[in-house]
Amino acid sequence: MAQQTSSYDASDMTILEGLAHVRKRPGMYIGGTGLAGLHHLVWEVVDNSIDEAMAGYASHVEITLQADGSCHVEDDGRGIPTDIHKEFRMSGVEIALTKLGGGGKFEGKGYQVSGGLHGVGVSVVNALSAKLVVEVDRGGRRHRMAFADGGSHVTEKLSVIGDSPRGRTGTTVTFWPDESVFESTEFHARTILERIQMMAFLNKGLEIRFVDQRPGFDNEPVTYRYAGGIVDFVKHVNKTKEPLFPKVGSIEQVEPGQEVEIAFTWNTGYQTDGVHSFANGINTIEGGTHVEGFRAALTTVVNKYARAKNLLKEKDDNLAGEDIREGIVAIISVRLREPQFEGQTKSKLGNPEIKTMVQRATNERLGDWFEENPTEGNKVVKKAIAASQARLAAKKARDVIRNKTLLDGAGMPDKLKDCSSKNREERELFIVEGDSAGGSASNARDPRTQAILPIRGKILNVERARLDRMLKNLEVQALIGAIGAGVGEEFDSEKRRYDKIVLLADADVDGGHIRTLLLTFFFRQMKTLVELGCVYIAQPPLYSTEVRGRKIYLKDDRAKDDFMEANPNHKKDFARLKGLGEMDAEELHVTTMDAGLRTLLQVTVEQAALADEVMSILMGEDVESRKQFIVTNAKDVRFLDV
Repeated sequence: MAQQTSSYDASDMTILEGLAHVRKRPGMYIGGTGLAGLHHLVWEVVDNSIDEAMAGYASHVEITLQADGSCHVEDDGRGIPTDIHKEFRMSGVEIALTKLGGGGKFEGKGYQVSGGLHGVGVSVVNALSAKLVVEVDRGGRRHRMAFADGGSHVTEKLSVIGDSPRGRTGTTVTFWPDESVFESTEFHARTILERIQMMAFLNKGLEIRFVDQRPGFDNEPVTYRYAGGIVDFVKHVNKTKEPLFPKVGSIEQVEPGQEVEIAFTWNTGYQTDGVHSFANGINTIEGGTHVEGFRAALTTVVNKYARAKNLLKEKDDNLAGEDIREGIVAIISVRLREPQFEGQTKSKLGNPEIKTMVQRATNERLGDWFEENPTEGNKVVKKAIAASQARLAAKKARDVIRNKTLLDGAGMPDKLKDCSSKNREERELFIVEGDSAGGSASNARDPRTQAILPIRGKILNVERARLDRMLKNLEVQALIGAIGAGVGEEFDSEKRRYDKIVLLADADVDGGHIRTLLLTFFFRQMKTLVELGCVYIAQPPLYSTEVRGRKIYLKDDRAKDDFMEANPNHKKDFARLKGLGEMDAEELHVTTMDAGLRTLLQVTVEQAALADEVMSILMGEDVESRKQFIVTNAKDVRFLDV
């Protein structure tokens, strides 16, 4: 966004409330105390730097994971105000670091646009850190302030410690997460890299550098800077797919208080969920009004172009939106002064005025792009016509399935062993690899709340198949029928019959492949299930041993090592557990299905565009990309999530 000329000092800051119980209830502010909550601290600090970049004041952000376990974030923005606020009688730095909701984002003065609008901010980072140090370069002087014990002690009052080097301005925050708050304080480099790469794409020309100085980790610095911005983002997401054509189109429009950037292209694939959206840098994974505006205009423009070029005859029906979106990769990035996000998760944009703006901009600019690029325009239309024909074939296939009473809920797949509870909130569907494991799971389950669906062999790889072919696959039919909410564009999550869908497969290569095929199916054809947090992966333990005559189970090698560290005199052998099909019902119940004892991994999609890319790498045709991904990420396999 163009640089603003407004002043920014302590008088622009407001305080909403104190830090009363952040430490007592951290989940209210950062979502939890696991890995996601730990990394939320990083996002809070980095997002402040990104806000400076969006306002046109910062061009460089650096994140360093230091050898002592701290995280160090530095930017070259304006620097947090160091002057004294007349009403609150404290410096801007102290307001930002000690007052929940203290900052320059609530009255639209310090920032025209900002991602952090929900009153959390860097004060929460202070509250959940054992120690925090902030340094501010402003007005030619370097200021420093330090806190300890969750911000309850000021160990260094704000003071000038010298001159700013070379007239520099900016803010540097270093924090040490509190070990008494978090399950683990070990940052995951891959998680941070994915997030900051996305932010670099969304902020054209912004340089974000990452350095991991921890011993035993990859210490090679990584720098992201994209001169093409979201055009480069589209190329990145599309690189593992076969492009329909090499060009990437773009649309930009700026109006008072709001602006939109869109980049788009198509590939030869069959997916229709390639539109990824952002508002003020926040990933709106549930879409919203900006996506609605783009989709509506896209459908109108392509049909109008197809009619004008006589690619659609007068007697032909219009192409549906899903036909036109087959194979699309598009990034929509909007910035606006007062974004209205639905829910605390900020996952859906609700501003009606941005829909109008995006729709108008797309109608005007996309039509011009097709006229200027007729070869590409013709390819898009012909692909959409082929998709339309496949959609009609899929409709016939769905009708056949409905006639078998699979989709309407009147009858369930023969192999499904359903549960008796009528309360969806407590109903769980276990998708089990193989009939033998299905038999054990049926005996191990709670028949009131747990249903079992055995899957024989490997289901179809939906990454490489259109819906019409997919619906002929018996295992896919059984999945659709059991869940009961339709499939693809017709999927309605409100009709789902279960609130937990648990993938239960062996921890070997075949089990991993089946799990990946199932995850691909849910991500591509029932994505809302993943977004709602309904999909889980069972984590059956790898080892068992005896302690004082009682059998205990250990999840993996790390759990085994931790156990031996805590019990150095343990003499009993460790038994490596067999596959699920070889476990008896009692063992399967205790280790994997008992809600009080089991471990489930919830599948989440925080960054859908990157998940799209990973799915295409792992399940697409590009063997070299898949090999490179596996080699690069093998060391992080214990953190693997979708």
